[in-house]
Amino acid sequence: MSIFEALMMLGFGLAWPFNISRSLHTKTAAGKSFLFMITIELAYICGMIHKILYNFDLVFWLYVLNFVMVLIDLVLMIRYTKLDWFRKQHAQLREARRKARQ
Repeated sequence: MSIFEALMMLGFGLAWPFNISRSLHTKTAAGKSFLFMITIELAYICGMIHKILYNFDLVFWLYVLNFVMVLIDLVLMIRYTKLDWFRKQHAQLREARRKARQ
């Protein structure tokens, strides 16, 4: 097991709970990138495959944990993207009704 790989995974792993918390509190997908999150997920999958095929050790579980946290944030982003769209449509409808009354 490489201590530096473990520290890297721990460092990345410490960031995701804050990102998930921010998503839950703001309830918006603003500032999120679907392509970026998918790229991160694919990178974690590659890391897990490497661990399984060549060097299985405890760091594998850090890859799994990080993968799950990014997946949670990705699901929240998809949900909040839909909510953002509905909010925008609702705001446009309210504005159209307000203008129609004038």
